[in-house]
Amino acid sequence: MRGGTVAVVGGSVAGCALASAAARAGADEVVVLERTQGRLADRGLGLCIHDGRAAELTATGALPAGIAAHPLGRRRWIVRDDAAAGPTGRVFWEQPFPFHSYHWGLLWRGLREATPASVVYRQGAAVTGVADTGAGAEVRTAGGRAEPYDLVIGADGYRSVVREAVCPDSRPVYAGYVCWRGNLDARRLEGLGDGGVPSDAVTTVCFTGGSCVIYPIPGPDGPRVNWVLYATPPNSGRLPFDDPTSFPPGRVTEELTAHLGTLLDREFPPHWARVLALTEPADTYVQPIYDLEAARTTAGRLLLAGDAATVVRPHNTSGVAKALQDASAFEEAWRRAGTWSELLDGYHAARGAAGREMVALARRLGRGQVEQTPAWSTMNHREVQSWWQELLDGAADIGGQAMRP
Repeated sequence: MRGGTVAVVGGSVAGCALASAAARAGADEVVVLERTQGRLADRGLGLCIHDGRAAELTATGALPAGIAAHPLGRRRWIVRDDAAAGPTGRVFWEQPFPFHSYHWGLLWRGLREATPASVVYRQGAAVTGVADTGAGAEVRTAGGRAEPYDLVIGADGYRSVVREAVCPDSRPVYAGYVCWRGNLDARRLEGLGDGGVPSDAVTTVCFTGGSCVIYPIPGPDGPRVNWVLYATPPNSGRLPFDDPTSFPPGRVTEELTAHLGTLLDREFPPHWARVLALTEPADTYVQPIYDLEAARTTAGRLLLAGDAATVVRPHNTSGVAKALQDASAFEEAWRRAGTWSELLDGYHAARGAAGREMVALARRLGRGQVEQTPAWSTMNHREVQSWWQELLDGAADIGGQAMRP
């Protein structure tokens, strides 16, 4: 199938990937509608992509070559042990970790630059609603304008306007805990001692009721250190987590900031507490954790991708890989289809179940690493491996599934 007009609502990672896929597959016109006016490339979050998924995505064209990435090879699990381990804590388990880490802004920039020149990218274009019209779809913008397209793709994240039209009863559900996230210039570690941050590893600090992952990432101005700490927030009943939200840099409450300090003092080996404490307030924010699995990925001429279709807890380290896999599956479904209906059916068959399985795995990982943490400090190597395999429950690994042929 060739031809047709496509609107992609959302110009982030998933939006750029889906727009490129539609253009490569043969759409006559592709328009990306991104609501923000600012520079998305300024977002400094760290993320990881499994080496196996990256190879698949590079082969399909969904992951452009040349984007800065930092190789990782192992994951170290540590606990505070004041009696024996010293300031860096005690490593109680180590496992292979075949991933590369990325800086979100640099990844987005690479995807944006790789978007074909034929794609129209409109910033400041807020979409207020979409509708299936039977013979096509319609996008309504904040100015009241209605724009017709043959297909509308929702790549507009966990607050998706498109999902409201596809399956209005599917909404993100708060998991009961949050993550504090931050990153810092690796040069700030100079003089800290105790080995700094291993360049080839993810370090996981474990404590009762939570855990924290710490790892190096590339940055626009040199190496950085990224960290994500999961725990139940203080007095969570008073915080507005019933509706999808976050506390961006500069807006983290004093209560949440103080609780982070308490966790570092009480639960962390001293070295790792000092590492996180080097993070500037401008590089720290709080993200409530949500689950979402849309009842459908398509409806009429509407299609969901990325976080608009599924919100997967970050423990699975699969969010970006999943969005790029959605783009690959969409392009393949388009090339195989003779009609719009066949395209949408093929995409749903490829990605519907995959999204649900990733949500289920991430829930198990969240249970084991936050909600019902084991007695890590007393576990031997065999017991830890058994605990991990129970969480995986048949999944080959974290980082997302291999794409099915």
